[in-house]
Amino acid sequence: MGCCVFAAHAADDDAQALRDKYQSLTQQLAHNPFQRPLYLVSEESPSRLKGDIYAVMDHPFATVEGALDDPAHGPDNWCDVLILHLNIKYCHAAAGGNGSVLTVNLGRKVEEALSSTYRLQFDYRPAVSTPDYFKVELSADSGPMGTKDYRIVLEAAPIAGNRTFLHLTYAYGYGMTGRLAMKTYLATLGADKVGFTSNRDPSTGQAQYIGGVRGLVERNTMRYYLAIDAYLGSLASPPEQRLAQRLTAWFDATEQYPQQLHEVDRQDYLQMKNHEYQRQQTAQ
Repeated sequence: MGCCVFAAHAADDDAQALRDKYQSLTQQLAHNPFQRPLYLVSEESPSRLKGDIYAVMDHPFATVEGALDDPAHGPDNWCDVLILHLNIKYCHAAAGGNGSVLTVNLGRKVEEALSSTYRLQFDYRPAVSTPDYFKVELSADSGPMGTKDYRIVLEAAPIAGNRTFLHLTYAYGYGMTGRLAMKTYLATLGADKVGFTSNRDPSTGQAQYIGGVRGLVERNTMRYYLAIDAYLGSLASPPEQRLAQRLTAWFDATEQYPQQLHEVDRQDYLQMKNHEYQRQQTAQ
C-alpha cells in the first residue's frame, strides 16, 4: 500500500514539474529560431550525452497518449515513429520477459542490408499513466561503437487549447571506445556538421552553432522529435495514406533546418524509407 501511495505521489510530482516547466518556458516557446513552439537544450559530460526538447503539440493529449503510451499498440507505433529517422533501418516490436522489446537496427543514411547494420534491443516501459500525464521509457544497455545505456524518454501533459506539452529526452553513454569512434567521425564525415545551440562570436558578433558531440546529440534529438510529430500528424488520415504522409512530413520538417539536418535528397529518402518500411513488415 505504501509503495502504491509513493508511486502516485511521484507521478503527481512529475506531472506538476512538467506543467511548471511549461509555464517557465513561455517566452522561449513563443520566440525562438525553430519557427514552432519548441525549446532545445543539450548536455555533455565525459561519459554521457543528452538532448532535451520541450514542445507544444497541436494534438489532443488523448491522441498522443493513445498512440505512444498504449501497452498493446504503443510498441508497434513507436517502430513506425523510429523508422522515419535516417539511421534507423529496421524496428520490430515483440513481447519480452518483462514487457515489450523493440529490436532496432542502426545503420548509415543510405540503403543497406540488415547484415551490415547494428542491432540493439530497446525495452519499452510505460512508466506512468494518469488521466493528465504519462511517461514512457525506451532503454537499451548497449549500442554501436562502444556506446551504451541508451534512453529515449517521452512525457506529456494536456494544456489549454486541446493541445499537449511534450518533453522528449534522448541520451546515451560511452566509454573510451565510443569516445574515440565519435572523435574519428567528427574529424571526418561529421567535420562540418553543427547543432542548434548558438553562441555569439565576440570578435564578429555573429552567431555560431555548436559542433562536436553536442551538435551530434542535438541533431538526433530533433530528428526523433520531428518523427513523433510527423507520426501524430498522420493519424487523422486513412490508414493507407499514413505512411506517405509521415515520410513527406518528416522530410519537409527536416528541410526547415538544412544546415543541421539536410543529408539526402527527397526522392532518395522516400525510396529508401519505403523499402525499409516494407522490409520491416516481413523481416525478423
